[in-house]
Amino acid sequence: MITVHIQHCGSTALVSAIGELDQDAGLALQDALDGVATDARDLLIDLHGVPVMDADGLLHLLDAHRRAASLGLRVLVTGWQPQPQQCMAEVAGIPGRGSATGERYAVAGFRRLIEERARDARDSADFAAGWLPRA
Repeated sequence: MITVHIQHCGSTALVSAIGELDQDAGLALQDALDGVATDARDLLIDLHGVPVMDADGLLHLLDAHRRAASLGLRVLVTGWQPQPQQCMAEVAGIPGRGSATGERYAVAGFRRLIEERARDARDSADFAAGWLPRA
């Protein structure tokens, strides 16, 4: 479960997430974006309180980023904890612990790459668990 808090400071909206960023986090992130003031220009997503993320959580984060960008907001995600950063590195296919995926997240091409690979990882996990029919 994840809890999301929103603060406004001038033209910046700060969204602080606390808890696990997983398949159940989508609605909380959507609601947070709905709470961003219409005069905001920047969105800062703080993940300091997110110790765990899976491929579904990564997809929710990417969706929130895309949605915020479509509203004209500049987005910065900060506070990457070790496991979420490692999850993103594994999904992106970047070997080694401590890879700088948090910094790479800011690059749109990298976000597209990890979105595609996160969907593949989620679908593979669903198939292995018997949740998806064979193609």
